[in-house]
Amino acid sequence: MSKEINKAWEATIRKSSGTKKRASSIFSQMSVAHVDDDVSSEVCQVEKILPNGDFYTGQWMVKFPHGQGKYLWTDGCMYFGEWITGSTMGKGRFSWPSGATYEGEFKSGFMDGKGTYIGASGDTYKGSWVMNLKQGQGTESYPNGDFYDGEWKKGLQNGQGRYQWKNGNQYIGQWKNGVFSGNGTMMWNNGNRYDGAWEEGLPKGNGTFRWSDGSFYVGVWSQDPEEQSGTYYPSESSSESPTDWDPQNLYTVELSDCHICPCEKVAIYPSQKTLSGCGGDDDNRPLFKKRTDGSGRPRWSSEDGRISSCSCNDENGGFDVGRKSGFSGMEARSISTRTSFTRLRIKNPKRQGETISKGHKNYELMLNLQLGIRHSVGRPAPTPSLDLKSSAFDPKEKVWTRFPPEGSKHTPPHPSSEFRWKDYCPVVFRKLFKVDPADYMISICGNDALRELSSPGKSGSFFYLTNDDRYMIKTMKKAEVKVFLRMLPAYYKHVRSFENTLVTKFYGLHCVKLTGTSQKKVRFVIMGNLFCSQYAIHRRFDLKGSTFGRTTDKPESEIEPTTTLKDLDLNFIFRLQKSWFQEFCRQVDRDCDFLEQERIMDYSMLVGLHFKETTSAGTVAPTRISLASAEDGRPGLSGVDTDNLSVDPSRWIQLGINMPARAEMTVRKSTSETPQLVGEPTGECYDIIIFFGIIDILQDYDISKKLEHAYKSFQYDPTSISAVDPRQYSKRFRDFIFRVFVDDT
Repeated sequence: MSKEINKAWEATIRKSSGTKKRASSIFSQMSVAHVDDDVSSEVCQVEKILPNGDFYTGQWMVKFPHGQGKYLWTDGCMYFGEWITGSTMGKGRFSWPSGATYEGEFKSGFMDGKGTYIGASGDTYKGSWVMNLKQGQGTESYPNGDFYDGEWKKGLQNGQGRYQWKNGNQYIGQWKNGVFSGNGTMMWNNGNRYDGAWEEGLPKGNGTFRWSDGSFYVGVWSQDPEEQSGTYYPSESSSESPTDWDPQNLYTVELSDCHICPCEKVAIYPSQKTLSGCGGDDDNRPLFKKRTDGSGRPRWSSEDGRISSCSCNDENGGFDVGRKSGFSGMEARSISTRTSFTRLRIKNPKRQGETISKGHKNYELMLNLQLGIRHSVGRPAPTPSLDLKSSAFDPKEKVWTRFPPEGSKHTPPHPSSEFRWKDYCPVVFRKLFKVDPADYMISICGNDALRELSSPGKSGSFFYLTNDDRYMIKTMKKAEVKVFLRMLPAYYKHVRSFENTLVTKFYGLHCVKLTGTSQKKVRFVIMGNLFCSQYAIHRRFDLKGSTFGRTTDKPESEIEPTTTLKDLDLNFIFRLQKSWFQEFCRQVDRDCDFLEQERIMDYSMLVGLHFKETTSAGTVAPTRISLASAEDGRPGLSGVDTDNLSVDPSRWIQLGINMPARAEMTVRKSTSETPQLVGEPTGECYDIIIFFGIIDILQDYDISKKLEHAYKSFQYDPTSISAVDPRQYSKRFRDFIFRVFVDDT
């Protein structure tokens, strides 16, 4: 392809993107890392027009951009910078059709490291990035003249920071999820200031408001006038006291124009831009053909006859770019190596459970549950106080509500038999998680029926799923309810302290008392469904760190996506990006400490895997860990890297939810009588989205578990059984989990 065509193409892209300045070279000459020994490490200069119209020019190795190069998409997006085996890695510049640009560090296609984003509207962020999100220290200049300098987390202000408005007002203090939260100081340009506690962007708790003349008001602040209290202290130099000043003026007047300017949303992230040439039979058609010019020199042209140049030739005078075009994202490797890889066969997940329609044996029971929850959620919420009173956790603070079929003053008529309803500690659960009551009610009590899972759990409990898969309902034994109510104050404190906690999220605890001679009581707990996602779950594991009875003994052909595999079925280790791995380790330690203190054991780590790059035939092929990456100190990511996954930007990636990762195949050695708990890594990795959380946290080490431990210890290795002392269980669980989840470096 001639330089004239190249310039015309760039001019078209600049025109469509609205970018006025041409991207300048900001990179020094880079050295190309070595790859596996079985792959040629020759790097050549190419220009390629891809089948879909995308264009690439730059350094190329075997089947991949490798070195420095420029990729232009037909929609006007452009990347110019460093590549490693088909993935953007290093320094680069990405521009959008809107005129927005990012210039800085990339990792596996993600904006990751130090970088500067200039939005189409003029806002500018300079600082640290992690997986496309602002995280760490950074500054943001907003189009309206406002400015922020401080800490970020998941794209929002979080930690310590300073926000200055264009008019001179400024806030210095703590932030959480993009709003003032914690201790902070607001200073107005007229000399007034507020020092104290904040919650969800407003003063809440102890604080002091000072006027510029030296007078001040000290008290407890709240938007609720009934909770507001304090004392005014006049200034010695001022004879007038603002006796008519209402503390509520702080909310309605002083803070009325102190709004945080929202950050510009990115329409599409660089990691979501796919590279042409993935999949399909057309990939086997050579993009370039060997031709000769008048001098007899070999030249290469595309199928439509356009000329390309290549600076390196093979022994036969040509450069083979046939077969799978290098943008599939898989690491370059020899055919002999590739054919030795293990291909997993993945079945399409089916919708779980049996719909509970009229005529089902549990139809009336589910109807009662829905009626009770609709009644509980529909009641006016009590006025939230600064801290929950101890009475809110008292299990005796509950009232039975009668639901006659004809209805009553407080309950609607219904087609079911008469029943009684009990709601445990409703104030606690309402404050635990920020769930919209209307959405919660629609999920559980909407027009769509619940679904019952096919078989009860090991404990005999039954499980039900809401139609939208957001919530799971589990029947509970009386002993479990007692344990839960006993640990509820500590659970509340733990969950409120650690937003990334991996322990099960509970949204309500209820009881239905049926009428009749049996007077049967059915207790329910409402939990969040860990696997509620737009990603299909292809494999799921329940991991405890014990070996006795921890296998399903199913051949690969009989494993369904809904099959819950166990410790001895696990044939992977999971590689997490360094920042996520560090947070994972911290949180597992916190959660295990909490469960150990509450004398809880027999819990497990539930893990769900969604395999990327699954073919229409239901197979997924692994990639090799890049030796080059290990040598140059970069993360060992190859091809479609751990982070380079198209995650829906409308849903946050958080610890244990929607997390890009890699699953490396392991093989167990069968030389010992004791089964090997974690196999040996093979180097074959699968790109995945991983979900995980700690479940079954309501089993305490009671007398039955102590007897079970004593009995099984006579027959089996005591360290191999599940029922052990909570302290020993916690240590064994952590040791095992930290061998299964590893740092991807």
